[in-house]
Amino acid sequence: MSTGSAANPVNQARSTIYQLLSSLFAKEIDHKTLHELTSTQAQAFWSQLAAEPSFKADVEVLVAELAKLNTDKALLELAADYCGLFLVGTKHSASPYASLYLTDKPAAKGDEPLLFGEQHQQMTQFLKQSQLQVQSEFPEPADHLAVILAYVAHINMHRSNQEQLEFISKNLANWLATFVAKVVKVDTGNFYIALAQLTLAWVNSDLEWLESES
Repeated sequence: MSTGSAANPVNQARSTIYQLLSSLFAKEIDHKTLHELTSTQAQAFWSQLAAEPSFKADVEVLVAELAKLNTDKALLELAADYCGLFLVGTKHSASPYASLYLTDKPAAKGDEPLLFGEQHQQMTQFLKQSQLQVQSEFPEPADHLAVILAYVAHINMHRSNQEQLEFISKNLANWLATFVAKVVKVDTGNFYIALAQLTLAWVNSDLEWLESES
């Protein structure tokens, strides 16, 4: 399939889903995001996604959790979950950086794995080639899950299925399950577990689709 047919409705829909997942991993949910995620349009989107059996359970948890965010206190508690999981590098967190899962040499005891390492450099190159860059208000290494998902959303529209398949296999699918297992292990709430599981189920099903199309 050539890149000429990249911007078809299927790729548009795929790009939207990657974009949404990226935004939820990029920062805490605030009032504005909550409003967008619970709008009539969003409800229709969630229903559509839940129609797929492998996404149903996690989508239902996300929708139920979003419905509970009706006070400032609830939003703050979810923001605290987000910070504890993704921003604080402790053994009780699930760092969202590819390099922490793809590093070849095991870190010496007590050594922090390297941020801004090889995967970060590699992603920076991919972004440069596509004339993209990590936004300045997002001061994270380029191998952050949110950046990789946003990049996949971009290539859904601009690259052939084969190129997409190759990128997702080599830069996302090869570490995502380990990250998700970590989230499930350390998260005390339900929202980010469901989000992580939905992301994994989505990426796996997208890879299957790309393989069948390539």
